[in-house]
Amino acid sequence: MRPSRFAEELIRKGLWPSVTADVGRLQRVSCGEMLSGGEEPHQGANRMLCTGWPQVTGNLASTRRSAEQFLDGSHGIFGALSRKNWFARWTSIGDAHCLVGRSNIENGAFEEATEAWLCALTAFEVAKRLADGADSQSADVSAKVEASIQRFGSLEPKVERIQIAYCDQAKLHAYYLPAGAPDVSAPAVICISAEEETEATLLSRLLPAVIGRRMSVLVVSHDDVSNRWRGQAELFLSCCLDYLSARPDIDATRIGIYGEGLSAGLATDFAIFDRRVAAAVCDGGLWNWARTHASVGWMTKTADVLDENVVSMRRSQLVRQLKCPVLVVAGGRGIVSVPEAIKLEADCTAARIDLELAMPRTIQTQVGEFENFIASDEYIFGWLDRKLARGSAP
Repeated sequence: MRPSRFAEELIRKGLWPSVTADVGRLQRVSCGEMLSGGEEPHQGANRMLCTGWPQVTGNLASTRRSAEQFLDGSHGIFGALSRKNWFARWTSIGDAHCLVGRSNIENGAFEEATEAWLCALTAFEVAKRLADGADSQSADVSAKVEASIQRFGSLEPKVERIQIAYCDQAKLHAYYLPAGAPDVSAPAVICISAEEETEATLLSRLLPAVIGRRMSVLVVSHDDVSNRWRGQAELFLSCCLDYLSARPDIDATRIGIYGEGLSAGLATDFAIFDRRVAAAVCDGGLWNWARTHASVGWMTKTADVLDENVVSMRRSQLVRQLKCPVLVVAGGRGIVSVPEAIKLEADCTAARIDLELAMPRTIQTQVGEFENFIASDEYIFGWLDRKLARGSAP
């Protein structure tokens, strides 16, 4: 029997054997056959995927479930060769999903094409975490991600490349993803990338998590926000909020802020500065507090004998100025210390401050720490969904 046009394209690209053979082999591993106790490191690679390895059908739920299982079991990535093999495998999965997307576009199946490219972005995100930063392959994956994002310019909901006008008449670029229902006022979230990360990099990871949530997102880069004179970062973010508030498809009373890495501190400062913010995923002021606490300790040599009540008051001083619900992400890719975040949460609970703590699932391996970004993103945007729901936003 002659292979399908799609199969022929996979064969021509050299992806057919590497993708379908692995899928067929790994799908025969049942949960009852999962290895446990005393397994060899290389055997853990099969165990971590079990029956969840994604078929290249453009099914987003299956792809993300498989990636989540892989990341939770990534202690099986035990050496440079194995890591390189898994990098190639996840890149091939992403390439195959891209081909599915292109095939669906040709057939006029635009919803299926959207889902296929979201699958590709998920697979490429896993591959990026497996890549050696100095490896040229890492740049290749980044280029694939950029190309996948551009595809969304012709699909619904469209990713728009916009400009935000600033008070000094400068214009900075951002990405905007509408909620997909122009006749309904939806909530929105301003997302700030981590340091040394572009807005496109953050958008590529968030797209599969936010599409379908009836929530718009505006993605800006850390460098664009932080490279301002003191106080101007907050003004620039207020311009972003102004832009969203003026859009007819946005409910101006339900706009949140989300900062990654050092941008979590920027998100805290902005939520204090602009009381229109309805929910904040930020550091709760812990970054500034930790620096101040360390400086005082270094200068006075008395930090270790400070009264705990005084420490508690100072630790929660900034977060008390926030008038919206707060989610603090500690550990993983965050900048917040887990012990201090736990103490802050206890302080806020006692003071009846609406603050929650999230700690990403991470796995320590011989080649570094792997965070389950899928579980983290689902939790964070699930929290934003609840806090920005009608009747919930302050």
